[in-house]
Amino acid sequence: MTEAVATAAAPQKGNPKRRKALLTLTAIVAVVGLAWGGYEWLVARHYETTDNAYVQGNVVQITPQVGGTVMAIHADDTDFVKAGQPLVRFDPADARVALEQAEANLGQTVRQVRTLYANNGSLAAQVALREADVGKAQAELARANDDFNRRAALVGSGAISKEELNHAQAQVTTARSAVTAAQAAVVGAREQLASNQAMTAGTDVEQHPQVQAAAAKVREAWLAQQRSVLVAPVDGYVAKRTVQLGQRVAAGTPLMSIVPLNQVWVDANFKEVQLRQLRIGQPVTLTADIYGKRVEYKGSVAGLGVGTGAAFSLLPAQNATGNWIKVVQRVPVRVALDAKELAEHPLRVGLSMEASVDVSRQDGKTLADAPRAAAMTQTQVFDTQDDGADAEVRRVIAANGGPSQRLMAHGGPPATRNPQ
Repeated sequence: MTEAVATAAAPQKGNPKRRKALLTLTAIVAVVGLAWGGYEWLVARHYETTDNAYVQGNVVQITPQVGGTVMAIHADDTDFVKAGQPLVRFDPADARVALEQAEANLGQTVRQVRTLYANNGSLAAQVALREADVGKAQAELARANDDFNRRAALVGSGAISKEELNHAQAQVTTARSAVTAAQAAVVGAREQLASNQAMTAGTDVEQHPQVQAAAAKVREAWLAQQRSVLVAPVDGYVAKRTVQLGQRVAAGTPLMSIVPLNQVWVDANFKEVQLRQLRIGQPVTLTADIYGKRVEYKGSVAGLGVGTGAAFSLLPAQNATGNWIKVVQRVPVRVALDAKELAEHPLRVGLSMEASVDVSRQDGKTLADAPRAAAMTQTQVFDTQDDGADAEVRRVIAANGGPSQRLMAHGGPPATRNPQ
C-alpha cells in the first residue's frame, strides 16, 4: 500500500509542466523587477511628483479711499474689466462741497497774503513819516533850547521875568518829550515793518506758506472728489462683489475683488522628504483636473517656501505638548506658468493640479539670494488722479489776484474743474 502511494507521487513531484510554469512566473517577476528597477534608476528618480497642488493668484481687493453713498455699480461677478475702468461711483455732493470750501479758503488766504505784501509799502512810508517827525521834533527842541538860553542870559538884567523863563523851560521839556515820543514811534514802525517783511521775505504770493497750506487743502479735496469713483487697478475678472446700490460705505470697506487670471501660478505642496533635490529654475510639467491629461503646462520652479503649511496655519500645532504624533509636513513650492499656455487654456484660482518636477538638473539654488530687480506687480491708474489739482490751485490763485495771473498769461487759460 505504501509503495503504491510512493510510486504514484513520484511522477507528480517531477511534473515538467509545473516546473516550467514556476520558472516562467519567476522569470516574469524577475523581468518586471528589473524593468521597475531600471525605470526607477533611469527615469523615476529624476522626478518628484505630487497631486497636492493648486492654482493661486493675486486677489486684488477693491476698497474705497473715501467714504460715500453708492450711486452706481458698473461691474458684477464674472465681468472682465480693464485697468482704469470705473467700478463703483459714490455720490459726489459731499466731495464737491468740500472742494468749494477749500477753494474759498484758498482765495481768502491769497487776498490776506496780498495784503501782507501791500503793507510793506505802507509800513515803509510810516517809518519815513515817523523819521520826519523825529527831525521836526529835534528842530523844535533846538529852537526851544535857544529861546531858553537867550532868556536865561537876560534874567539877571531884569529884561525878562522869572515867569517867562519858566515858560521857556517848560517848552524845552515839552520839545524833549516830543523827540522821545517821535523816536519811540520810529522804533515801533520799524519793528512792525520788520515783522511784516519777515512774513513775506524770500517768497511770492503763490509760494507763501499760508497759500501753500490752503492749496494743499484744495488738492486734498480735489483728490477726494476724484476718488468718489473707484476704478479697476488691473485687468482681470470681478469676484466676490458685496457692494449694493444705496449702501453707505466707509473708507477701507471691501466692495469686490479682481483676479488677474493672466498672472496666476501654482503652489505645489511637496513632502519634506521630497525637497532634497528641488532647486529654483527646474522645469515642471503640470496637468489640471479641469482639462485632464490631454493638456500639459510647462512651468518652472520659482521658489521654495520658507516654512511648512502647519507653521503658518491659523492654529499651528503645539509639538512641545505631551500628546505628540509625528506627521509628515509639506512645504509649498511656487511654480511659474507660461503666459501663452495660460492664454490658450485659462486656469482659475483654487483649481487642482498635478505637478512633476524634473530634478535631474542640480545647478540651481534652494533659496533666492537677491532681491527682485523690479516690482512684482504695479499699477499706474492712480498716478493721474491729481493731474488737475495743480491747475485748479493756479486758477483760484489767479482769480484772486495772485501771481498766477502772469503764469496764465504764458500758459493759456486756467483749467476748469472736471465735473464728476
